[in-house]
Amino acid sequence: MIICIDIGGSAIKGAIATSPDAITPLERIVTPLDDRAAFDAAIAAVVAQAPDARAVSISITGVVDPRDGRIKVANIPCIDGRALAADLSAQLGKPVLVANDADCFALAEAGAGAGRGHAIVFGVILGTGVGGGLVVDGKIVNGAGGFAGEWGHGPATATSAGNPPLAVPRFPCGCGQVGCVDTIGAARGIERLHQHIHAIAATSTDIIAAWQAGDVAAARTVDVWVDLVASPLALVINVVGASIVPVGGGLANAPALIALLDRTVRQRILRRTDEPLVVVGQCKVEPGLIGAAILGLGAHHD
Repeated sequence: MIICIDIGGSAIKGAIATSPDAITPLERIVTPLDDRAAFDAAIAAVVAQAPDARAVSISITGVVDPRDGRIKVANIPCIDGRALAADLSAQLGKPVLVANDADCFALAEAGAGAGRGHAIVFGVILGTGVGGGLVVDGKIVNGAGGFAGEWGHGPATATSAGNPPLAVPRFPCGCGQVGCVDTIGAARGIERLHQHIHAIAATSTDIIAAWQAGDVAAARTVDVWVDLVASPLALVINVVGASIVPVGGGLANAPALIALLDRTVRQRILRRTDEPLVVVGQCKVEPGLIGAAILGLGAHHD
């Protein structure tokens, strides 16, 4: 038995796990953002609910450097730069594992979702931002700096897209670069494209609903969005050799959108297949906890 925890910018969610299929949720706690002592106390309060747990496994919205365990997490300032696993392990008296939430999503899908039976799984997040995680033979691939799988950043977007082609600027990204997939691929990105193309402000949910209802303007936005996102994703798939690409995040709530992205991606990869490749993730409820459970149980068998 282990404690698995999913830490986001708004809530800390905990659970007791005896297997990936046997996860008992615990009460949620508001995430302390600026108070390190309060943050540590919140984690301790979760762990205290299962004193016999052998270890703690954490999914978190941040990137962990595998060299020293230090975490980069902009939206929780009180832990930014900390060697979080080592610090919490010393305080709790238990082994602690910490992994990126997109990595945990990919691990959840590889072990208990759409990626079961696949050797190479690339998990994609299309939500508030664009993220990803790579799992090979059931293991997370971290890479230098912990950034493996982070396909959302880097100047990768085209400057024209859609049919007929439309000029698209390379938008500045919060990471400091311009033209990142994150600037157009996420929910805010599709909204940004709609504003650019039509000078109309609309939510991603409304844009997708209008597209499905046959709205011409929304269809144009979706056409440009798919064209821009499909090419960098196809390149990633060529490089890593993934045979399945589960998608999570808010945009995954629109199966028709993911199906269109899938068809376009399969036209642009080297490996030809009639089988769906980019699919909606199957771990609908708390994939961060499921991934953390798989990670922790794999490292600490009862």
